[in-house]
Amino acid sequence: MQALPFLSAPLLLARLVATPLRCARLLPARASSLPLRSTVVDLAILAGHLLLYPTGISQERPLPGPAPHPAAEPPEGFLAPEAPQPAPGAPTMLPTEGRAHPPVLLLHGFIDNRSVFLLLRRSLHRHGWRHVEALNYSPLTCDLRKAAELLSRHVEEICARTGHRRVDLVGHSLGGLIARYYVQRLGGDTRVRTVVTLGTPHSGTRIAPLMSAHPLVRQMRPDSEVIAELSRPAPNCRTQFVAFWSEEDQVMVPATTARISHPDLLAYNVHVAGVGHLALPVNGAVAAGIREALTSAETAEGAADAISVA
Repeated sequence: MQALPFLSAPLLLARLVATPLRCARLLPARASSLPLRSTVVDLAILAGHLLLYPTGISQERPLPGPAPHPAAEPPEGFLAPEAPQPAPGAPTMLPTEGRAHPPVLLLHGFIDNRSVFLLLRRSLHRHGWRHVEALNYSPLTCDLRKAAELLSRHVEEICARTGHRRVDLVGHSLGGLIARYYVQRLGGDTRVRTVVTLGTPHSGTRIAPLMSAHPLVRQMRPDSEVIAELSRPAPNCRTQFVAFWSEEDQVMVPATTARISHPDLLAYNVHVAGVGHLALPVNGAVAAGIREALTSAETAEGAADAISVA
């Protein structure tokens, strides 16, 4: 869950005061500075995000592809060679299938928007990803399932437009839960190759009980029907999951709720040291880990133990 930027400030300020006092009693002095530092960084990121927030309110419009270059008239009497025909039984090659990375679709957190992914998008573009888009679901959405249905339609549209059969999804906080629901409960594993989640409450979070009046927040509680649905069997799920989590994530309570533990899912849990909730989408090491996850061809079964990312 990612709170509205304006609502996150009181929560983080409260944590800023409470966390070092708690850690001072339980941890050595050097270790106790880590939660304090991550909270201060989160507050700085929050301030920057408040400035960028208006730029991401509108729904993204995919840029049209380049117009075809007009071919020059061939000389008189010139016969163009016939296009090569595929070999019998060869699979049909779609426009960009096999020629570029699969499209990446970014999903923001609770009452946020696509502006949170500014740095991550630049990182992906800089390293060769041609198709990177973000989906804004309405701030009036009151049911995670409806947002997952919207995601389903958007994925089909991207596949039709780009020629790819499958896409990759990256979701921050609630966005990761929406992506997982689409894959597990709406048959999205036929279209999604990899789901990367950043600080997502896979087992529900107990943070901000006063905000539970909002239906989406209630669906992210540990005892919600949505969390119960995601714990049900998911046999033969074809999607790989990579869940980034941090012990300094002040919104995930407990922090390990951002890990995926499901016997039917191929899931890798990546531990990120010293990174707070709001910093996950903008952290350079996390961006590198996301790129690695999207290019990974690992097919090992089951969930892997945590991998450290400095």
